[in-house]
Amino acid sequence: MFKIAGHTMGTPEYTLPQALELFHHIGLDGAEIVVQDGYRCAIPQQADLDELNSLRRQADKLGLRIIALTPYYSRFNDLSSQVREKEIDGLTQVIGYAKVMGAEFIRIYAGNFAQGDTDPSGEKRQVLVDSMRLLGDRAAEYGIKLVMENHFNTMTVSAADSISLAQEINHPAVGILYDQANLTFTNNEPWNQALPLQFSKVYYTHVKDLVFRDGCRTFTSSDVSHPKEEERNVITRIVGEGIVPWPAILQEMKRLGYDGWLSLEYERRWHPQDIPDASIGMKKSAEYLRSCFKTLN
Repeated sequence: MFKIAGHTMGTPEYTLPQALELFHHIGLDGAEIVVQDGYRCAIPQQADLDELNSLRRQADKLGLRIIALTPYYSRFNDLSSQVREKEIDGLTQVIGYAKVMGAEFIRIYAGNFAQGDTDPSGEKRQVLVDSMRLLGDRAAEYGIKLVMENHFNTMTVSAADSISLAQEINHPAVGILYDQANLTFTNNEPWNQALPLQFSKVYYTHVKDLVFRDGCRTFTSSDVSHPKEEERNVITRIVGEGIVPWPAILQEMKRLGYDGWLSLEYERRWHPQDIPDASIGMKKSAEYLRSCFKTLN
């Protein structure tokens, strides 16, 4: 059935080797690893081949699959060719890292597109489509898939936007990363609309949970990766302790034929005040998911 990965966003207090040990200890099947400078539990943007091979060997020894890499490049729709090509070069390098580590997926921010941005001529969208087709060709050489996340301040903020863009790109190595929590707090489609709408291109899934702050539903963020504390309209929760209806979502995913990866995007890196250390909260989240699996028809 489904396989569960731990996301190193959830382990800011750990080194990468320590995080892999933790994921093994709590019974996970794999790991999604951040690729970014300045974060302890990440692969640096200019990674050392020996380090990548060492992590791959450790994961293999622990019986873990390094399933996905998560870089933070996003300006694939920039109208400046110089800016855009720098982002494409960075992502191409990550494709090489994924090949070394045996990762099947690379998380993609589908362009920089802040709230209030417009694209009346469609030029930014066309540039993004061209960038993704180019990168899709490069990823496909190694059997790697690029997955555009349902994510604020990108051109795939909603399920409708995501499937429209994926269909226009029309590349087998470029699909969608389904993130219902993101769709929920950005006030986009509920799960029973989002999932069937974009399912044909869903290759990978993030799992997390939340509750809305009292009287606060409006969402805004001045950053692509995460909202500032004063901008947040939700509080992060351990999976199963919030409002995202994972039992129903998983049942529908199974009915539709999804039997792939569920990555616990445990957001302790951004919101450590909301949730406990991953050894507690990620473990509880995984246990909750497994309890859901047992009830599926």
